[in-house]
Amino acid sequence: MHLVRTSASITAALGVAALTLVGCAEPSTSESPTAAETTATGEKTVLTLYTSEPEDKVDEINRAFTEENPDIEVQVYRAGTGDLNARIEAERTSGKVEADLIWAADAPAFEGFKAEDLLVKFNDVDTSNVLDEVVDAEGFYVGTRLIPTVIAYNTDVIDQADAPTSWADLTDSKYMDKIVLPDPAVSGAAAYNATVWMNNDKLGEAWVTDLGANNPMIAASNGPTSQEIAGGGHPVGIVVDYLVRDLAAKGSPIKEVYATEGSPYITEPIAVFKDSANQAAAERYINFILSEKGQKIAVEQNYLPVIESAGTPGDAPALKDIALMNADLDVLSEDRARSVEFFQNAMN
Repeated sequence: MHLVRTSASITAALGVAALTLVGCAEPSTSESPTAAETTATGEKTVLTLYTSEPEDKVDEINRAFTEENPDIEVQVYRAGTGDLNARIEAERTSGKVEADLIWAADAPAFEGFKAEDLLVKFNDVDTSNVLDEVVDAEGFYVGTRLIPTVIAYNTDVIDQADAPTSWADLTDSKYMDKIVLPDPAVSGAAAYNATVWMNNDKLGEAWVTDLGANNPMIAASNGPTSQEIAGGGHPVGIVVDYLVRDLAAKGSPIKEVYATEGSPYITEPIAVFKDSANQAAAERYINFILSEKGQKIAVEQNYLPVIESAGTPGDAPALKDIALMNADLDVLSEDRARSVEFFQNAMN
């Protein structure tokens, strides 16, 4: 399956680095029933999941999964991707990774896990209905939702007829001192975006420079960015789409726009660790997330799904009508540092 896609003009050498996902939080563990390891006496299989998914959203998924799979319990360690990477590295160094599943970040991070031989190839994961863009061709990981970065605006301050519809629109002088966006030195999603934009033949360094000339406010991450737009202090911004819908559902005057040139996007992949003794159960979990029921839960949580039959949240366009900016995985790591530095300098 394919979406509308826009391409970036990219060439690069091989390189892989993990990216920190938007909205990272301090480590926390979710409550789960007491359970032992799988035994021959028929006790439940316990899956340990490392994730950066928001706590309430992953808990909702887990409740639905265990209703259909009462023989499996899911224990969660939730943290920002950077903290997860540190934990995984510490465990690997001491002997083995203690989790069964990793659900976080995006493809460049998972390419890194794959290169370090931390993942096991899928044996029985059904990706036949999943968008081609989010499936690892080698079968080690798969994306679970589309999280595009969009333009957002405050509907109390800006009329829809006057709202920007493209990345190019944001360089118009009428938006001087009105724009807010996350800091790519803090937000991994923002760093990802900066690299995509810098290597896009319709945007590139010239667009980044012109955007900086409008003196945008730099927020720490996507969360504060969305709040700033909703509050009207800076009524136009660059932010991930689901946060806009979350705020709008709570009554905030905020609306998202998918840029005509295409949207950079992250996919929150999931994979099974090579050290897992519960691969079959872990793959049942992945299949549930990729199922129509699992994807409809994602839609209810204001995410764009990775299967078309699940629909889209709110008034979001159909998946086939959303243009996405694709970039080479190598570039997303190899050119990241340069892109972030250029972007930051242009915003000052």
